[in-house]
Formats: sequence, C-alpha cells, structure tokens
Amino acid sequence: MRLITVAGPPSCGKTSLIIKSCIHLMAGGISCAVVKFDCLKSRDDVLYAEANIPVSVVLSGGLCPDHFFATNLEEAFGWASKSQCCVIETAGLCNRCSPHIKGLLAVCVVDNLMGIDAPEKIGPMLQMADLVAITKGDLVSQAEREVYRHRIRQMNRRAVIRHVNGLTGQGCMDLAAIMAEAPSVETVTDMKLRFPMPAAICSYCLSERRIGSKYQKGNVRKATFGKTPCSAI
Repeated sequence: MRLITVAGPPSCGKTSLIIKSCIHLMAGGISCAVVKFDCLKSRDDVLYAEANIPVSVVLSGGLCPDHFFATNLEEAFGWASKSQCCVIETAGLCNRCSPHIKGLLAVCVVDNLMGIDAPEKIGPMLQMADLVAITKGDLVSQAEREVYRHRIRQMNRRAVIRHVNGLTGQGCMDLAAIMAEAPSVETVTDMKLRFPMPAAICSYCLSERRIGSKYQKGNVRKATFGKTPCSAI
C-alpha cells in the first residue's frame, strides 16, 4: 500500500487538495482511504464521505497531535490495509513536529496568504518534505507567488514544488500523478520518522495549571530574555 503523509498549517487547504487528488487516483483505478488526525473537532469526514472516499477521523484531545499520530500510525495502517493508497492528513500546529516518515512520500501544504516569512518558521514539516503544494495563489500577484516560491526553495532545495487550487482542482491531477508513484510498503512497523518529536514531559503535560517555578518539574528549559534569538532547531 502507498502511504502518504500530508501535513500543513490549519486552513491551508489540505482536505480540499487531498479530495481532488484522490478523485483522480480513484478514476485511474487506485483505491484510496484517508486517516485524518485532528485535535478538538473535525467535520472533514462529511467532505470525504461526499466524495465517496473512505475516511477515519481521530481526535488527539489534550495530546500533541503529532505525538498522537506517531503512537497510532500502526493501527491506522491496519485500518486502511485493504486500500491501495492511504493518505494521512495531520495538523502541523506547532510547526516544530514533522510527521513525515523515511522512505515514504511526504507532502507539505502551505498557502500564499501565510506571509513572506512563513516558510522559515514552519520547520521540519516543510524542510523535510518531498513535495510542497502551494495553495491560494489566485489571491496574490504573480510577483508574490514567485517570491514565496523562492523562500520555500531556500528552506528545502530538493522538494518538488507545485501550485495547486483546492477549490477548482487545478494542479491536483499533476499531484495525483506524483502520489500514484509513491513507494509501497507492507508495514510501518520499525520504520522511522524523519525528525524527532519535541520532548514534552513536564508538569504542565500532567495537567498542572499553576504558574511558578516551584510547580515546574520534568523537562523544563528556561529562556534568556533580552538577547537576540537564535534557531531552536
């Protein structure tokens, strides 16, 4: 089964892009299934059902969605095992995590309205992607699209970059053709993430709500204020 991870900031067009691409894949005889990892609430199951795409939506609740993704990927793979292509849609909320897996097709979705400095803020989710899909290009000028594309290329020099429109489907046929050539695997057991998840075992992970150093335990790092910030990755 082809397993493809699709990540990106909220509301950048991931779901629309996946639906349009899966429609092209299914038209070519490739059966598809989607697993949607979200946080608190999602109505995307309705959108996928309207397109006749099998979908399973799971919510992480109080857990980091990408940690939740990593601990449930094996089970998600088993659920979708009867399909020829499984697309994992996961939220990239903190921009620090990277749900991409070594050896499998990794897609990052960004949009032209995020701001010119957004690519360097997204982190491993963009930097380690094989394919970067840029949406909402119809809402900005050609010059802005070119500058934004250049900024993405500065962060990721090897990825394939495509401009797509999730609403009209423009560019999604090309995207589906790339997805159709994604590597196939029999199991995800023992495969590795492309980038380590952030360490996050502290008192606030365990439901602490009080502010103050005396309440902080575990993996705690104190910042130095008043100095020029440097990269945290």
